[in-house]
Amino acid sequence: MTAVPEVLRPTTDAADGAGPDVMTFGCRLNSYESEVMRQHAEAAGWQNTVIVNTCAVTKEAERQARQAIRKLRRERPNARIVVTGCAAQIDPQKFSAMAEVDQVIGNTEKMQAESYLTPSPERIVVTDIMAVRETAEHLISGFEDRARAFVEIQQGCDHRCTFCIIPFGRGPNRSVPMGRITDQIRLLAAAGFAEVVLTGVDITAYGADLPGRPRLGQMIRRLLAQVPELPRLRLSSLDPVEVDDDLLRLVADEPRLMPHFHLSIQAGDDLILKRMKRRHLRGDVIDLAGRLRARRPDLALGADIIVGFPTESEAMFEQSLALVEEIGLTHLHVFPFSARPGTPAARMPPVAGDVIKERAARLRAKGDAAMTAFLASRIGCEAAVLMEKNGFGHCEHYLPVHLDGDWTAGSIVRTRITAVADGRLTAVPLTGLSGS
Repeated sequence: MTAVPEVLRPTTDAADGAGPDVMTFGCRLNSYESEVMRQHAEAAGWQNTVIVNTCAVTKEAERQARQAIRKLRRERPNARIVVTGCAAQIDPQKFSAMAEVDQVIGNTEKMQAESYLTPSPERIVVTDIMAVRETAEHLISGFEDRARAFVEIQQGCDHRCTFCIIPFGRGPNRSVPMGRITDQIRLLAAAGFAEVVLTGVDITAYGADLPGRPRLGQMIRRLLAQVPELPRLRLSSLDPVEVDDDLLRLVADEPRLMPHFHLSIQAGDDLILKRMKRRHLRGDVIDLAGRLRARRPDLALGADIIVGFPTESEAMFEQSLALVEEIGLTHLHVFPFSARPGTPAARMPPVAGDVIKERAARLRAKGDAAMTAFLASRIGCEAAVLMEKNGFGHCEHYLPVHLDGDWTAGSIVRTRITAVADGRLTAVPLTGLSGS
């Protein structure tokens, strides 16, 4: 099993041709890795180069990457285009066959400084990631144009969900030692970052390969104790079956751990969950949501849910639909099932495409309604908003907030929520501002 990553909109640095630019598709882990690559490429003196960091979670993610590569070549005919990421790791020949691509490098190679200092003349530089047993450690002093920073705490996945190709792009589970994580976050806090997001492929598997087998909760508890100057810590997607008691205690006792938790649920029907080869059932998700809310009643819950998994009936889909209200999901990521060649699910009886599309629309509408209600419920409440740019930021529950005024990016402003407009909260500052 691997947690389906949160898919972000593709982002790129300003493509002015003066230095290396990075275009990122996919999850928060890719965002972190893109910053490592950008810094490696800058240190090596790369010029007029675009690195495309791809995602393989769906066919659509791959299509978008190929489309972006073709557009890049039209816009920058003289630039060097290097393609990497999960899609490139899994099928390097597909990207190498594109006339627009100058080189394809693997997920291991993209993180190594040597790949930039002494680049290989080969068109494809991709090694067997399943043989990798360690995670390279990278100290990053900052992230361009971001108020928050991402820190990788583990890589890869040892589980085999029947729908997921990501383990073959990321390799086996391997964790970053606790001391190195602490060093990285201390450096980021000193650089002025008020919020750090812990990311990886399956972060609740953290520590299984380390001496003493520390769990995620134990690592976070030690991290927060050793870096008291960090104001806010946020977590990426959690596997419901691996949330440990230490982490649950932190939910109750640690205000710096943000009250927004995203669960890798994938489905609300037990038979579909078994066919996905997930390790939890519907009741486990309901139980975990109850335990989380008992410890912090005002928290926000999000989830990844796949719609139209092979053999999914209408009744099975309605079990997923019902979970939105049953456990109070607000931050919903809906994935129409995408058959990935080489996975067991690709050989199962498919659901018709028009049915998948209709179900995805219904689930998204349900999620949108839940989010609208949650936003309205925050009117009159106080919120600490991490400012990003142009009077915009996110509060503790990862809700978008507009705040008039000239605020420094990265500052945390105490506010009161006054209204909802265009899918975001509107706020006014309170006295006693922090970091403004």
